[in-house]
Amino acid sequence: MKAIIGIDIGGSTTKIVGFTENMELIEPMSVRATDPITSVYGAFGKFLSVNALDLTDVEKVMITGVGSSYINKPLYGLSCSNVTEFQCVGRGGIYLSGLTEAIIVSMGTGTAITHCSFPNTMLQPDVTYLGGTGVGGGTLMGLSKKMLGMDNVDHIAALAEDGNLDNIDLRIKDITSKDILPGMPGNMTAANFGKVTDLAGKADMALGIINMIFETAGMLSIFAARSYNIKDIVLTGNLTTLPQAEPIFGTLSEMFHVNFRIPEHSRYATVIGAALSYFDMLGDPSKKD
Repeated sequence: MKAIIGIDIGGSTTKIVGFTENMELIEPMSVRATDPITSVYGAFGKFLSVNALDLTDVEKVMITGVGSSYINKPLYGLSCSNVTEFQCVGRGGIYLSGLTEAIIVSMGTGTAITHCSFPNTMLQPDVTYLGGTGVGGGTLMGLSKKMLGMDNVDHIAALAEDGNLDNIDLRIKDITSKDILPGMPGNMTAANFGKVTDLAGKADMALGIINMIFETAGMLSIFAARSYNIKDIVLTGNLTTLPQAEPIFGTLSEMFHVNFRIPEHSRYATVIGAALSYFDMLGDPSKKD
């Protein structure tokens, strides 16, 4: 079996995935290390071992991510091709969703937004980077460290499970009893952290931070979807694994009549997109090695 390997190299975490020649997904995994080079070699070795693959079984290695610039020579003798990270975000997100057109949101350290579609005349999807925001996982860790004395994302999310936004956020219902716009619900946020009471505890603050990040990413992606006159928004990246993601984005879906989707393997969308770019490349002879 020949395998196509995709690697997404972060600062200290590397994600890796594989596809068979028949485009069957080989289960993705991630490895943490103190530096990107150690991380990528550790991830590659572990991936081959777990999946009983030899170096001779690897057809191609596609790499992306902020740490990919550190890989300037063959990996275990295998040549590597770099793929633009935003291209991978769109490609991976559209693959995981099973859609032909959507807004793809990558929520990592910050948040990036792309539009991805499959034009009828192209094998390779059309991916457009639309911009993003610096509000993301880095915001969660930074604010939580100062406000809560915590910087472990899993611990912050667990604390937030007992939080109450009524002690944190100013809602429409708090400032008026009348409808500002038809259909605007009273529990819509008017101001994040606009009603922090003396009763607010650490759990409330944790939930408030997570909610602010998700609402910021959600609203930006809703505006992007409106500009393309579509309703499907696919959420990817590490933050999608937080238990608060589904209820918060579910509420936004109902309020704004869009379809937020968190597909299986959402945190691995970028690395999946990197691997899939090899198959797209086969349809364009100018991009072959």
